Amino acid sequence: MDKKPDDRITELEVALAHLTRVTDDLSEVIARQDQEISRLTRRLDMLMRAEAERQAQGEGSVAVADQPPPHY
Repeated sequence: MDKKPDDRITELEVALAHLTRVTDDLSEVIARQDQEISRLTRRLDMLMRAEAERQAQGEGSVAVADQPPPHY
C-alpha cells in the first residue's frame, strides 16, 4: 500500500514542524541554563573572594585553599 506523494509530503511537513518546535524549545532551555550558570559563577567568585578576605583577616590562619586535604 503505497502512500500518495501528497500524503508523504504532509507527513514530512508535520514532522519538520514538530522538530522545529522541539529545537526552538531546547534552544530556549539552553539559553536560560547559560544565564543561570553565568549568574551562579559570579556568585561563587564573589563568595570565594569574601572567604579569602575573611581568612586573610584571621590571625595566623592558613587559607583553606592552601591547606592540604584531610587525607594527607
